Amino acid sequence: MNGNVRPESMTRISTPELAEAFINEQIAEIKAQVGDRKVLLALSGGVDSSVVAALLIKAIGKNLTCVHVNHGLLRKGEPEQVIKVFKDEMNANLVYVDAVDRFLDKLAGVDDPEAKRKIIGKEFIDVFVEEARKLEGIEFLAQGTIYPDILESDGIKSHHNVGGLPEDLKFELVEPLKLLFKDEVRVVGRTLGLPDGMVDRQPFPGPGLGVRCVGAITRDRLEAVRESDAIVREEFAKAGLSNHVWQYFTIVPDFKSTGIRDGKRSFDWPVVIRAVNTVDAMSATIEPIDYALLAKITERITDEVKGVNRVLYDVTPKPTGTIEWE
Repeated sequence: MNGNVRPESMTRISTPELAEAFINEQIAEIKAQVGDRKVLLALSGGVDSSVVAALLIKAIGKNLTCVHVNHGLLRKGEPEQVIKVFKDEMNANLVYVDAVDRFLDKLAGVDDPEAKRKIIGKEFIDVFVEEARKLEGIEFLAQGTIYPDILESDGIKSHHNVGGLPEDLKFELVEPLKLLFKDEVRVVGRTLGLPDGMVDRQPFPGPGLGVRCVGAITRDRLEAVRESDAIVREEFAKAGLSNHVWQYFTIVPDFKSTGIRDGKRSFDWPVVIRAVNTVDAMSATIEPIDYALLAKITERITDEVKGVNRVLYDVTPKPTGTIEWE
């Protein structure tokens, strides 16, 4: 049987009991594959890599080394959450790399979306390779491949599969989630004790906030994206929309408009709110947000986020729009 093909008889993991059975089965398989040898994981803080990390920590403990690269394009509080959950609570062997300046310096003045993606992807691999070469005895690379990745792209998971590694870092793969769908991964994550905020994390693009700071990324506009996004997430959670809307976030485009602040004319950016529902991401509908909630979010963003004087709500479905702006 092809190890990358999900058997038709495989039971969907929908309960903690089924997840516990899966976890025990995978721990046995990981121990059989790895033994007492060492495994490396690029830990993004996303659902899949976080669940893989928690599973491997349970199976092999300190023989797993997690590398978390902060490229400055993560959402507010995410690097801190990774450190808290994995290093402080799970006692993981975690290498934290602050590469914010390195990434943002490389991205300065680059406004083409594809060029931005390539710079972010290449720089991530370069940082990961540098960190991997500092470690000794690594024989395996773990990654958060899940079944849709195999169906869609032959198992290549670009945002935390470090493809293109040099020959001296060609490790054997460990992919314990490769036959699971996303909803099953979330059940496994909860059963492993990961916090809801991590397990229920929304889909997040590989280049992170880099594609939501439309145009050439500047540090101040990137911070406006990060802060406004945090406000939207907080207010959606208060309104009970966290698990009702598939994806919601903010965009700050690279243009300004005239406004009024403290009785004086201002010239600042708009923040665009995007909230969509979809089944397969091939098409998407717009979530109709209550106007009172939009008004509250607008008041908070214009009061709390520096350099912003307008808030807009994107009501364009996919098609004709895409989910992300870049």
